[in-house]
Amino acid sequence: MCYNPVMKKDLMDILVCPVCKGRLELSVDEENETEVVSGSLYCPQCKVRYPISETIPNLLPPDPSD
Repeated sequence: MCYNPVMKKDLMDILVCPVCKGRLELSVDEENETEVVSGSLYCPQCKVRYPISETIPNLLPPDPSD
């Protein structure tokens, strides 16, 4: 099985916030025919924005010391 970590809009049905498991909102800055190239995923409950860069979403939880 090959895992492809690119951000496709279809993933919005299954992606959740890594902290609270709440629903994420997608904001697209750039996209191509099949995937989101850049943008962000936002958790309104935690008020945290997760960047999408070069089609890869960074869903690492924020550092608690920040």
